[in-house]
Amino acid sequence: MAAGHLVAGLLTPASSPFVAVGDTVVRLSPQPVVEFAKAAFGTADKPVLLAGIAVLLVLGGAAAGLAARRRPGPGTAAVALLGVLGLAAVLSSPALRPVDLAAPLAALLVGLAVQRGLHRAARAAAASPPGAGRDGNGDGSGVGRVGRRSVLVGSSAAVALASLAAGGAGVALAASGRGIADSRTVLTRRLAAAALAETAPPVPASASFPGTVPFVTANADFYRIDVALQIPAVRAEDWTLRVHGRVDRELTLTMDDLLARPLVERTITMTCVSNTVGGDLVSTARFVGVELAPLLREAGVDPAADQLLSTSRDGWTAGTPTATVLDAGRGALLAIGMNSEALPVEHGFPVRMVVPGLYGYVSATKWLSELELTTFAEQSVYWRDRGWAERAPIKTQCRIDGPAGFATLPQGRVEVVGTAWAQPVGITAVEVRADGGPWVRAELATEVNTNTWRMWRAELDLGPGSHVLEARATDRRGLTQTEQRVDPIPDGATGWPSVLVSVA
Repeated sequence: MAAGHLVAGLLTPASSPFVAVGDTVVRLSPQPVVEFAKAAFGTADKPVLLAGIAVLLVLGGAAAGLAARRRPGPGTAAVALLGVLGLAAVLSSPALRPVDLAAPLAALLVGLAVQRGLHRAARAAAASPPGAGRDGNGDGSGVGRVGRRSVLVGSSAAVALASLAAGGAGVALAASGRGIADSRTVLTRRLAAAALAETAPPVPASASFPGTVPFVTANADFYRIDVALQIPAVRAEDWTLRVHGRVDRELTLTMDDLLARPLVERTITMTCVSNTVGGDLVSTARFVGVELAPLLREAGVDPAADQLLSTSRDGWTAGTPTATVLDAGRGALLAIGMNSEALPVEHGFPVRMVVPGLYGYVSATKWLSELELTTFAEQSVYWRDRGWAERAPIKTQCRIDGPAGFATLPQGRVEVVGTAWAQPVGITAVEVRADGGPWVRAELATEVNTNTWRMWRAELDLGPGSHVLEARATDRRGLTQTEQRVDPIPDGATGWPSVLVSVA
C-alpha cells in the first residue's frame, strides 16, 4: 500500500489505492451509515474512516502472514486479493484516467514480491539446525544461516521502514499539491490587484453581539462537508471549465477568461443540509467571483433545461435549478476568492459554485470542472441517488450560541444570544422562552443583507433550578420556524433549538 501511495503521489494523488478504497466506501455506504458518521464524528469523519481502513489492512496483513506459515499460496492469495480490491476501487472512480492505474498496479506487484520474498527468507531461517547460535551454524564462527528470529525481526523491520518511507513520501508529494500553494499565492495577488465591479459593504460592528460567533467566518473555521478523501489538486493556470449540454454554443473558460470578466464581492452565508437543529454547519464569508447568470446566457440556455448539472474534478455531481441560477436577484457566483485570498484548497480552489439560498449539496460544487444544462428528468446526481431531495431551498432556522447547554448560571437576568438565517429572504424576528412560557422578542443585530445570517440576543428572568431555553425565528415572508422535529434527510432539519441550563 505504501508503494501504491508513493506512485500516486508522483502521478495522481487520488489514485492511491488506500484513498480509492476509502472513496469507494463513502460512495457505497448506506445513507444511515453516512449520517451516523457525520453526527458521531463531524468534520473528523474522513480521518476516522482512513484510520479504520488502516487498521483493517494491518489485520489483513497479519492474517495473510499466519496463513502462509507452511506454504506461500494462502498468503499470496490474501495479498493479491487486497491488491485487486485496491485496483477495483480505482477503476470504479467516476473520474478515472488511464494514468490512475499505475498506483494500484504498483501496490499489487510490490505486495506480491514482498510477501514471497519474506516467505522465502522465513522458510530458509526455519530450516537452520536446532540449537544454532546467532550465526546459524552453532559454533559462533559467523558462517551459515542467520537465526530465524533475526530474519523475522530484521526483514519485518526493513519492510516497515521501507513502507513508512514510501508512504511518507507519497503523503508529502500529495500534500505538496504539485505547485498548488504557489498557484494560490499568484491568484491571491491577482485578485488583490483586480478592480472589482462590485464591492461588498463593510460589515458593521453592530452586526454581531458579544457571545455570538464572528459575523464573517475565518477560512480556517469555515465548515467543510464533502466526500473527497483526497482533495483534487488543480493549479489555477491549468484550470478549465466546460459549459455544454442544452445550450446554443459550448463554452470553454480558463482562469484568465474569468479574471477578464467583471468581478464582484458579496457576503454570503452558506448552510449544509446535514446541519442538525442548533448545529454549526453554517458559515459566512466574503466571496469574490464572476456572476454565473450572464455567463450561462452567453451560452444560450434551452428553456427546457431546468437543471444545471455541475461536476467536480473528482467526479462528484450536483443539480441546481436553472431558474434559480438565472435569477439576477439571487447572485449565483463562480467564486475564486474567499475572505481576501484565493479559495483555500479544501474549499474548492481554484473555482467553486456559490448559489445563495440553497443548501450546499445542490448549489456549492467545489473544484468545479463542468457545467451541463440538462433536466432533472434526464440526469440524476450524487446525493439525489442517495435519497436526498431534488431541490433544497434553505429553511428558516436559528440556534442558541449562549449560554451553553448544561451551564450553571447565577440567579437573575440571563442573557441568551444566538444566530438565525433564512437565505435569501432574511430574518425579521427571533423569539426566546424558558420552560414553555411566554415568548420574549429578541433584539436583532444589524442586517448585512438577506443572504446572510443575523445575530440576536434576549434577556430572561430565571429563578433557581433547571430551565429549558428555546428559540424560534421568523423570516421576511412571515414564516415562523416550525416546532416539528425532523431529521436532515431528505431536505434539511426542522425544529426549535433548545438548551438545558441550571440557575444556582
